[in-house]
Amino acid sequence: MRFRLPIAVLALTAMTACGGFSSRLNPFKWFKRSAPAPVVSVETPADPRPLVANVLSMQIESYPGGAIVRATGLPPTQGYWSAELIPQPVDENGTLVLEFHVFPPAGATAVVNQQSREITVAYNLSDIRLQEINQIVVQGASNARASRR
Repeated sequence: MRFRLPIAVLALTAMTACGGFSSRLNPFKWFKRSAPAPVVSVETPADPRPLVANVLSMQIESYPGGAIVRATGLPPTQGYWSAELIPQPVDENGTLVLEFHVFPPAGATAVVNQQSREITVAYNLSDIRLQEINQIVVQGASNARASRR
């Protein structure tokens, strides 16, 4: 009983060191905020769905065992559906490109406001897959957003 309390205090003190400004052990500091990136051309499309017109935002949220890449896209009109982030092979620099594909509406639809057209989609990455990745790029038809370690 005497040794449990000092050991618990030491363990809690050691865990607070992960919150430091320069610690690489803190999972909240694995990826920085996303920034605009150039669009990478892909020779053969892996998906018959077209790319979303604009990628508005991208966040990478870590959790024990991996990370979730969440992106919001803006198609030109309402009614787009079945959105998905399609991964491309990781290049030699450790860049993973996720293409934001979405099906267009079957008929003519209206353009109301931006909030009603936004589409949010997510992609799960395991810790094993993240070991080879230094940068994640979410790509649309006219722009891309990137986040680097």
